[in-house]
Amino acid sequence: MNNNQNLVDVAARLVELARGKGADEADALVLAGAALEVNVQDGHADKVERAESRDVGLRVIIDKAEAVVSGSRFDGASLERLAERAVAMARLAPADDNAGLADPALLARTFPDLDLADSAEPDAAALIERARAGEAAGLAVAGVSRSSGAAASAGRRTMALAASNGFAGSYQRTSRAFSVSMVAGEGTGMERDYDYAAAVHDGDLGAPEVIGRTAGERAVARLKARKVKTCRVPVVFEQRLAGSLVGHLASAVNGSAVARGTSFLKDRLGEPLFAQGVTVTDDAVRRRGLASRPFEGEGIATGKRAVIEAGVLKTWLLDCRTARKLGLVTTGHAARGPSSGPSPAASNLYMEPGTVSPAGLIAPIAQGFFVTELIGMGVNPVTGDYSRGASGFWIDNGQITYAVSEVTIASNLIDMYRTLTAADDLVFRSNTNAPTIRIEEMTVAGR
Repeated sequence: MNNNQNLVDVAARLVELARGKGADEADALVLAGAALEVNVQDGHADKVERAESRDVGLRVIIDKAEAVVSGSRFDGASLERLAERAVAMARLAPADDNAGLADPALLARTFPDLDLADSAEPDAAALIERARAGEAAGLAVAGVSRSSGAAASAGRRTMALAASNGFAGSYQRTSRAFSVSMVAGEGTGMERDYDYAAAVHDGDLGAPEVIGRTAGERAVARLKARKVKTCRVPVVFEQRLAGSLVGHLASAVNGSAVARGTSFLKDRLGEPLFAQGVTVTDDAVRRRGLASRPFEGEGIATGKRAVIEAGVLKTWLLDCRTARKLGLVTTGHAARGPSSGPSPAASNLYMEPGTVSPAGLIAPIAQGFFVTELIGMGVNPVTGDYSRGASGFWIDNGQITYAVSEVTIASNLIDMYRTLTAADDLVFRSNTNAPTIRIEEMTVAGR
């Protein structure tokens, strides 16, 4: 069972079995993959793990009642038992007027080539050497006292989907990741920091020596951190953390939260939330994107969509169920696993870069805080209230100066979005990205 068509055949067979046993509608998801991970500590590999998995999930709908079952065996007898259980469960489940497969008119008929699978397959020895090179570069930084380790991984996964509405398709994705963590200082004055990279293709991952050196330099820069008095000042989120603010937006525009009434933006569709120059885009068809997909979890064609355009909230992220509940049409954002039905999720969500450099963003600030680490998850999704532990560096007359630790930054996301300015340094590090961001005023709670 090692190619895409075989997995599509398994999914289609399961749908056929479910229909034969009385399902009005059915779809089946099949996943198969393998992942290799190594950890290196002080030059020695202390973990080498390989995991292989294959899973199948079946969703059946009878009289608007839905059931989902999953398994890991693909032989005929196991698939038949899976179909029997799913149909039996659906007959006992409560009806949901919003249940149902996607409208066939919305289904993907052709699949764009997004270059999501690297032909290279690094082995354990190659990953160990990569981790050793990154760790050695971090240890070579003056002021670094020891390593917290380096990790490298490579994976490959195939996803196949078939449904009784006529959809059938599959795609393969590879993943590469690398990280290094370093410690600087001694005793109670020690500080730790890290750097990382993630990509679909090996060639996009970057040099391990650069990542290791950056991890070491970041750890050293945090030494001799001070505390600051509580104040209200501009706060700048460094590029690799700024995506978290877009992540909170993603949660708030998720159709499930909107339909439940648990989003602080539930009544703000069509309203300006940001300055006119701010655009936030979800792009499921970005080539080599970490969350790109030629079709989504219900077989609907994917694409590129503005969530925020010229500062205005333009859309929710919807699957078929939440769209029906809200009286709208799905936006093609369904995601799912083998043991659960579809639900909305962003793909490659990012804030478009602005026109000013990070240094230009900081230059006008007389006194402020440059955040390089966030701690905890103190964000209320219903009210938008924001409060998180943080560390970073103090800004004095437009310059980043001494390290700061043990503070809390607080505001409300509505106010933060309204006064947000984006720099020009967007980098795609994860599924949710943004350039360096300045918020005009937040409470920095210190001593």
